[in-house]
This record gives sequence, structure tokens and C-alpha cells, in this order.
Amino acid sequence: MAAERGMLVAAGARCRAEVVAVSVQPERERVSEAGCWCCGGAFPEAELVRLGSHPEVGVCLRCARWLRRRAVQRFDERHPSPAALVRGGIQSVRAAVIRNGWHRRAAVGAVLRWIDRRLP
Repeated sequence: MAAERGMLVAAGARCRAEVVAVSVQPERERVSEAGCWCCGGAFPEAELVRLGSHPEVGVCLRCARWLRRRAVQRFDERHPSPAALVRGGIQSVRAAVIRNGWHRRAAVGAVLRWIDRRLP
């Protein structure tokens, strides 16, 4: 009777455990469903960067680029140099472009996005 209700009773035991249906997927299907820990998007394994000490953490290429920019910005704050000043200026211009929405405009936006992909 307990088995009919989805419960399993061990002989002589007082505890009950619920029966859980487990679906088994081929390894290839599970890998294709990997997600980015930063933005939460689903990406194929080829588009994820894994952390060395924590291979369970996957970050998509776009987020990895964003994280790299934040890491360089933090490093530049702690270690000022002429190159850090240039990168800080570039970041200020990038922030102004995004704040004003210029990157969303047709012709100007395409050029600005092209430039942004090539800047540090």
C-alpha cells in the first residue's frame, strides 16, 4: 500500500523514503545545457571559460571579458601608471557612451561597438 503512494518502506525500518524518478541524459546533452554563473544564460561548453581551481564555475565569453575589464580596473586603482591613466580615460568615455545610449544608434553605434571590441 505504501509503495502505491510513492513511498518505500524498508523491511523492519521505521523511516520512509520518497521514491524519486531520475532521468538519465547522455553526457553530451548535459554539457550543452551549461550556464554562465554571471549572467545566467545557457551556452555550449565551447563558449564557457572554466576557473582552474573550480571547474564547476563556467562564465560565458562576454562576461569573461567584462570580468577582465573589472579586474584590470581594480589593478590600476592599486598600481597607478601612465597606462592605467589611459585605460581609466577609455573607461570614462565607455561609461559616457553607455549612459547616453550612443551604442544603440544605427551607424554610430556600430562604429562604437567595433571600437569597443578592440580597446582594452
